[in-house]
Amino acid sequence: MCGRFTSLTPPEELAEIFSTAPLNPQLFDDFQPNFNVPPTTRITAVAQDSQGVRKLGRFQWGLVPSWAKDTSGSARCINARSETVLEKPSFRTSVPAKRCIIPMDGFYEWQTIGVTASSPPKPKQPVYVTRRNRQPLAVAGLWASWRDRSLGDSAPWLHTCCVITTQANETMSPIHDRMPVILEEDVWDDWLHVGGGTQEPTPMARIIELMIPADSSILIPQWVSTDVNAVRNNRPDLIAPIKIGD
Repeated sequence: MCGRFTSLTPPEELAEIFSTAPLNPQLFDDFQPNFNVPPTTRITAVAQDSQGVRKLGRFQWGLVPSWAKDTSGSARCINARSETVLEKPSFRTSVPAKRCIIPMDGFYEWQTIGVTASSPPKPKQPVYVTRRNRQPLAVAGLWASWRDRSLGDSAPWLHTCCVITTQANETMSPIHDRMPVILEEDVWDDWLHVGGGTQEPTPMARIIELMIPADSSILIPQWVSTDVNAVRNNRPDLIAPIKIGD
């Protein structure tokens, strides 16, 4: 499960990190660091266009497949399980040709701590997870395009995306049983190549190989304030580490 993350790195830096084409300023002129990104909001993702050019774009988080009648199911499609992504109707058509990378500076998960059989229920403690070197995480995702057919061919397109998750590695398993699929730089091309231009699409067998837990050594989790539980809170101190009991 991945239901909240941070987006702090400016688009210009992301474009350099991911070697994308020049930015479309109309998409990113309103960028502000976001310390509490919730589902169904617009987020940044990297994908290839029909010519095989890598671009940085804006997508609504919560995938809406092209065949959907409306967008009401978007909030239920923020994550796709790697084990079943090729089977689920909402996701399977995006896997061959609409893969993306979602940059995250870190993501939140919630951990149950200090609970025994005789203790009263306690609220889960939020945990903020980042790369140990503090570089952005390159999270595997899928995207889709949808428009309201009842409005005719002139209806605007809505571009949406979701995060692919996998089983937790040793670092994450004490916190949660799932984690985002995190891609290292040496496999970004394989993940993003969907054909176009002179490029051949990456074989599906290779894509399946990439949807695995990240090396446990690259991540560092830290407890943070329960203030992050409220979406309305969006402040730098949300990611400040705390000690339980502070």
